[in-house]
Amino acid sequence: MTSTLHASLVCIDVLLKIPETLSKPSKRWQRAFASIYYSRALLLPPRKRQRNECKLLHSSSYTVLNLEPHQSFSNVDQISLSKLTKQKNLQTLRDFGGVDSIASAINTNLENGIDGDERDLANRHEAFGTNTYKKPPSQGFLHFVWEAFQDFTILILLFCAALSLGFGIKQRGPKEGWYDGGSIFVAVFLVIIVSSLSNFRQSKQFEKLSKQSNNIKIYVIRGGRRQQVSIYEIVVGDIVCLNTGDQVPADGLFIDGHSLQIDESSMTGESDHVGIDRVQYPYLVSGTKVADGYGKMLVTSVGMNTVWGELMSSASRNSDEQTPLQARLNKLTSSIGKLGLVVAFLVLVVLLVRYFTGHTKDESGRKEFNGSKTNVNDVLNAIVRIVAAAVTIVVVAIPEGLPLAVTLTLAYSMKRMMADQAMVRKLSACETMGSATTICTDKTGTLTQNQMKVTKVWLGQNLIEHGTTSEIDADLLAFIQQGVGLNTTGSVYRSSSSSSDYEFSGSPTEKALLSWAVLELNMDIQKLNQGCTTLHVEAFNSQKKRSGVLIKDKENNKVYVHWKGAAEMILDKCSSYYDASGNLKPMNNKAKETFEQIIQSMAASSLRCITFAHKEVVHKENEVMDQEKLTDDGLTLLGMVGLKDPCRPGVKKAVQDCQNAGVNIKMITGDNVFTARAIAVECGILQPGDDINSAVVEGPEFRSYTEKERSEKVDKIRVMARSSPFDKLLMVQCLKQKGHVVAVTGDGTNDAPALKEADIGLSMGIQGTEVAKESSDIVILDDNFASVATVLNWGRCVYNNIQKFIQFQLTVNVAALTINFVAAVSAGEVPLTAVQLLWVNLIMDTLGALALATEKPAKELMDKAPVGRTEPLITNVMWRNLMCQALYQIAVLLTLQFKGESIFGVGSKVKDTLLFNTFVLCQVFNEFNARKLEKKNILEGIHKNRLFLAIIAITIILQVVMVEFLKKFANTERLNWGQWGVCIGIAAVSWPLGWLVKFIPVAERPFFSYIKLQNACFWKKN
Repeated sequence: MTSTLHASLVCIDVLLKIPETLSKPSKRWQRAFASIYYSRALLLPPRKRQRNECKLLHSSSYTVLNLEPHQSFSNVDQISLSKLTKQKNLQTLRDFGGVDSIASAINTNLENGIDGDERDLANRHEAFGTNTYKKPPSQGFLHFVWEAFQDFTILILLFCAALSLGFGIKQRGPKEGWYDGGSIFVAVFLVIIVSSLSNFRQSKQFEKLSKQSNNIKIYVIRGGRRQQVSIYEIVVGDIVCLNTGDQVPADGLFIDGHSLQIDESSMTGESDHVGIDRVQYPYLVSGTKVADGYGKMLVTSVGMNTVWGELMSSASRNSDEQTPLQARLNKLTSSIGKLGLVVAFLVLVVLLVRYFTGHTKDESGRKEFNGSKTNVNDVLNAIVRIVAAAVTIVVVAIPEGLPLAVTLTLAYSMKRMMADQAMVRKLSACETMGSATTICTDKTGTLTQNQMKVTKVWLGQNLIEHGTTSEIDADLLAFIQQGVGLNTTGSVYRSSSSSSDYEFSGSPTEKALLSWAVLELNMDIQKLNQGCTTLHVEAFNSQKKRSGVLIKDKENNKVYVHWKGAAEMILDKCSSYYDASGNLKPMNNKAKETFEQIIQSMAASSLRCITFAHKEVVHKENEVMDQEKLTDDGLTLLGMVGLKDPCRPGVKKAVQDCQNAGVNIKMITGDNVFTARAIAVECGILQPGDDINSAVVEGPEFRSYTEKERSEKVDKIRVMARSSPFDKLLMVQCLKQKGHVVAVTGDGTNDAPALKEADIGLSMGIQGTEVAKESSDIVILDDNFASVATVLNWGRCVYNNIQKFIQFQLTVNVAALTINFVAAVSAGEVPLTAVQLLWVNLIMDTLGALALATEKPAKELMDKAPVGRTEPLITNVMWRNLMCQALYQIAVLLTLQFKGESIFGVGSKVKDTLLFNTFVLCQVFNEFNARKLEKKNILEGIHKNRLFLAIIAITIILQVVMVEFLKKFANTERLNWGQWGVCIGIAAVSWPLGWLVKFIPVAERPFFSYIKLQNACFWKKN
């Protein structure tokens, strides 16, 4: 065969591979084209071999369509796969040949999954895309600059700056006339850029957090091995394992499973759960949640090819969420702003009256206004200057730094909390956590390590020692293996290259039981699955505390129901039991008491007790056995195991730290009361002197209380055992009604109501389901209670940092407003120019917020009682500190204003510079005072906060530049060393003054509550 003919036949072979998904006209066209090409290939004489013989040449009169799908997946295309789940048409699925045919077309083995090597994944990415979504472009830096420009006070300042610039240039020429207006422009632009930069960085951090929170871990089967991968790594053809609470990661088709119920409310808005089966409704849609059951799905569409992808492409996380503290601060800002407006208006009126009555003089000592003799341009320039001064007072008065400080401290704390294994999903939780008075925590995985191991085994009333399984009766052993290996959501993987290494996956309990059965009982999971058929499954949930499976043994054709779960609950359903020799014995009262004592003895040793039981189900030949509810009466007890889950290291100290901070810790667990009590004592939740009868309660008992009884007893309860999710919800509601700020930990789907009801919902990052995480405010990434205590400390730190900044800012506000008002009224001039006031505004708003809002949590924060919901932001301690500093600054600066020239023997320009310099340096020293609201040692831990020191250094350097080098810009004069020393000396007095004032005791009751009380009494009398 010639090479030309060979090449032609290769091309013909390609052309004849007609995909089934093509329409009939397209199929006819391709067959016709193949026939013509085939005829030409045989009839034309041989020609010289060319490099690309299969490539069809075309002229401008027609176009060759690439009808061939990806080489690795020639029988299917992405558009057809996407239509399967979007249209949910069963006939379309049948036309494809069902799930099996689709799996074959995308090279997936329904048992072992895809190969999963790099080449295979690359091919699938190329053919079907990645599991990522196109999101709207993020807001750029210019967007935040534009937002800053829309601030009303900024617009007024820019208008005044433009007028001042115009009049200045007209009056003094371009060389000298631009200084006043240009200086205001530069100062305003500097404020805009710094605030825009802060908001831009915060926006980027939110985007990063959003991406991290969406990075869900999914179990898939690749190469016969069950493994965990990121949701972004899912590809078309993957076999995904779904359990209760999981999010469906992509569009796909149901392969197998039991009792699988899907919550499609996020897509359809319908609250009813959809039952999934292979015959009637095999469609699984990305973004929905597994409400119950478990199963496996074949991924058919990912990323933008899914319905969820189309929705996500137009959605973005809202980073403008306003927290309760921000709302309170906005009210405070509004109140202070109104006061500033009043002061600014009074200053404006006073300055205008003094100007037009001839009481103001220029630098030469002449009257500025002489009636009709005064140039119109000079009058307008003076009015612009006066208006600019008044507007600048408003800018200084409005504490714009308060919301910025909250944003900065929340963003900083969120970043630091992530490093401390806590991912914040809702900003408000950061600050609310600082007010928490009660934490309701799970036991398993939170207080304990969640590393289960079977340490005790009881068959009948005999304790089975390690390594003596050969003595167990063969039939009993087979039943136990069925109860463990078939009634499970876990899996066992054994590498073909290794004969001894096993990999166990599933929940910690399932892994421990499978490990015990395989390694101790020599269970062969593959042989077990081949020898039995699973007819029906009742999945485990925290309400029933058990799971069941109906199986058919292929060897003897008998049907059995197997149950496993909480020891005492299974025990109640048993009417007989096997001893270790396989003898069947009746479960009389004496035997039941013995088993109850065995359970209590294991529970007292902090063991989780799991019981296995079974029953043969008698059925007729043609009776359908996959019934909805499995029989659970008259069971035969097979055996009991005790699983050890040791307490986490450091959990006792974390509990003690929370208790020292005035926070009550309550443990809510599904385990029996003896296990719960033992763990609570080990963790320090129960103290030796506690009354066990009132401190420990079981869920059903708590549920049976009247509302009044619950309210009376809830504060004393420390441990709730055998609780259901409803009991947890009931406790949260009861605590909130009594005024507690409640934080709750949860990991299951059924915990969602309690997590939503609580003030702060804390879900578990490892064991938590996606439903629980979405219902929570903070995700504890390592499932560790010590991280919960860290979150509590950070919450208090956020609140404390805000209070520090409020104290610092209000000191500047009070001092600046008072000085400008008094000077304007008495002397007719404002001592601080618009540029100088804007510089002070920049120091206290942006740099001050950055310095004080990024303090790390201090140890003393956990020695205080929680902050109540209604306690004022500005405490009596803060009022004491800020009024002392503000009065000192007012006294010193007014002295400089009226007596500075005579005291220092300097001109008015140098005097104004001394005043400005002293005012700024007072704020620098006062920043140190603000670090500690109550402690006298304000320098404690200063070396650890490098950012604070850097900002102080930058502020001082910029102040030196303003005074010494930007004379015309800042309207200052250069100072000598002595004058600098005087300024520093006056400012430094604020340190000893701050130390002395902290010796003055203050009442715990808020200052303003006395005023309200007196007003109430006055109105009552009248």
